[in-house]
Amino acid sequence: MKKVFSLMVVMMMSTFMFAQNADDILGTWFTEGGKSKVEITKKDGRYSGKIIWLKEPNRADGTAKLDKNNEDESLKGRGILGLPVIQGFEWDDDLFEDGTIYDPENGKTYSCEMTWEDKDTLNVRGYVGFSLLGRTTVWTRVK
Repeated sequence: MKKVFSLMVVMMMSTFMFAQNADDILGTWFTEGGKSKVEITKKDGRYSGKIIWLKEPNRADGTAKLDKNNEDESLKGRGILGLPVIQGFEWDDDLFEDGTIYDPENGKTYSCEMTWEDKDTLNVRGYVGFSLLGRTTVWTRVK
């Protein structure tokens, strides 16, 4: 019984200690499926990220992939590399909130929140309206 209790205390303490450092999110992350890498940075207390690598950066004809699905006609010609995909996140005790995520595959922007699974795994949930009406993808830290 003492071993179980001790294990629970250690697990709770390690989660608590880890949750205190929001800046652990800074760095480079593989998106789910390893299709791209997103570099997360911090400016003025908010976290944002842009695509810095694509597994397949070019179309079949050899030209760079563009943001062709964007609803804004003036942005359809910009490249996917360097594209800002997450913006405006604030840290609030146990989650990153009040941000947005852009999906270049469909050209839509969603409300988003991110939570830690562990220090190298990030759950990224995009949604419309309520967070229950959304989809979670898992990002892993690039080592």
